Amino acid sequence: MKNDESPLRPVHWFWFVVATMLSFSAFLLPSEALAQVPARFYWKNLSNSNGVPVIVQSVSGNTNPFDHSAIVTPGANFDVTLALVGYARTFSLHNRATMFAILAPMGRISGDVTDAGRTTKQSAAGFGDPMFEFDINLHGPRAQKLLPDAIRYQPGFSIDLLGDLALPIGHYDSKQSLNLGQNRWYGRIGAPIVWQLGPWVPGRRTTLEFLPTVWLFAENNDFVGKTLKSDPLFQLDGHFTRDLTENFWAAFDTVWFAGGKATIDGVAGENRNNLGLGLTAGYKINDNLGLTFGYKSTINDSAPDALRLNQFSFSLVYGWNSVVEGMNRLKHE
Repeated sequence: MKNDESPLRPVHWFWFVVATMLSFSAFLLPSEALAQVPARFYWKNLSNSNGVPVIVQSVSGNTNPFDHSAIVTPGANFDVTLALVGYARTFSLHNRATMFAILAPMGRISGDVTDAGRTTKQSAAGFGDPMFEFDINLHGPRAQKLLPDAIRYQPGFSIDLLGDLALPIGHYDSKQSLNLGQNRWYGRIGAPIVWQLGPWVPGRRTTLEFLPTVWLFAENNDFVGKTLKSDPLFQLDGHFTRDLTENFWAAFDTVWFAGGKATIDGVAGENRNNLGLGLTAGYKINDNLGLTFGYKSTINDSAPDALRLNQFSFSLVYGWNSVVEGMNRLKHE
């Protein structure tokens, strides 16, 4: 019986979706708060696999976690409860591993906002802007179309191309600056990199992962009666991940932001130059269900106009593949 089960053990269906990241990194998972995709998000899996993540985050800081442009409100302190539900599916496109995902944020945010010398209490609740992601592998092993492909798979050094797009349909109130929806189109282009270190054996897998991206933003022409523009925001995520057992792994996370200067009715703000650090732990309950816990925080955040964020996150991810589910049913019958 042990030999019958072992071919299925290396295939961890839920690893291709986790969330938080972002954090999202969201996915971006992206996590919305630090706009950081969690570790191991871009590991490849058997084609036609599916995943559904449920993510809960608690965030505090001086920027709206629902806004990926990370506009800082000096002296403000926002408290956020953020939940995200998504769906992801892997498939093969021209023999390359490909993924499509969607993530829908919802939650509540409140805090003190100062404008023109006046401080007011603002809050918002409801749905944020849903985001779509498309990712395709450009360099690395071919897509895993069959179970033997998954068993033999090793990432080596792989590079992807990804694109994200948010739909501006989230809850938005033009009378206040604190909102869940952003009333403008935005998205990012990136190149996820996974570098395998050492053997690819469950319990011993180690990776070094990077995600350089650039976020692009359209204008918001009704930002409290003003026009809001944001320069491109450059972001670099890094993760060092290591299996501690066959079912338990941990990661050290970093994220760096640069650029993203906001201009409101011609009045320019400051460019971002911020660094965040974090830890993530993941546990595989079974072949379909996984848990992750994480904490992230900015570190160079003492200046009044510096980005300041602290985030705790918990995610539960359910994944499945019809071929494997069918084989498991036959095995038990």
